Amino acid sequence: MALRNVFKFRDLPESETSKPFLEHLEDLRWTIVKMAITLLIAMVLCFAFRSALVQIMQRPLRDIDQSVGALRALGVTDSFTISFRLAFYAGIVVSFPLLLYFLAEFVLPALTAMEKRLLFPAILVSFGLFLTGVLTAYYWLLPKTILFFFHDTQSLGWTPAWTVQEYYSFVTRFTIGFGLAFELPVAVLALVRFGLVTYEFMARTRPYAIVLIFLLATIISPTPDILTMVAMALPMCLLYESCIWITWFARRKAARAALDEKNDG
Repeated sequence: MALRNVFKFRDLPESETSKPFLEHLEDLRWTIVKMAITLLIAMVLCFAFRSALVQIMQRPLRDIDQSVGALRALGVTDSFTISFRLAFYAGIVVSFPLLLYFLAEFVLPALTAMEKRLLFPAILVSFGLFLTGVLTAYYWLLPKTILFFFHDTQSLGWTPAWTVQEYYSFVTRFTIGFGLAFELPVAVLALVRFGLVTYEFMARTRPYAIVLIFLLATIISPTPDILTMVAMALPMCLLYESCIWITWFARRKAARAALDEKNDG
């Protein structure tokens, strides 16, 4: 069972008693409840400032053309439903550190004393990477992408008149997706901690990963010039390379710990 494979990482050392399967399920339930409540509170706070969020979201569009900045709402309830979705995505950004903490608290309850001291700095680093991805997408890639599609629409003789729902859906998924992409080193570190990824595997697949990254950048690049494609691919290549070094350091640390334990024994 897949859940049993996940829960085995929550087991305490062999010298102590591990929890039964049903207690793991209970912990999972409470973790989901805590994350849902945290996200709900963040959403309510963000919804209260929806006017400011709207101005932030439409700024890249207004910088291109003031007339396009006036988006069209086609649905009667668009003002509420779109504000709710916007509050949801903004709530994810605001509550991201707490969501990570609750998730780590569930997945890794049997951390050593040293690992527990490193948990909060790791969460801050993870949130910093996520925020860096979001801000990079918003201030750098998003304006280029919108400008490209704006001119591409005009080149076909059409007038850019985008709806609120289409624009907000594109912007939120674009920025949040880029922020999650910057979580790659953290995800790899977790996989290394669980023993699912090794340094040899990451190093062996490096050439294939780089090719795939540049291929993806070519497909999703907002403009056809080579500089933009490289600008999109380079951060992902650096993140992948950082993952290789993460696995190397993790393996070296584990080997040293095993050697020290052998010498002590």
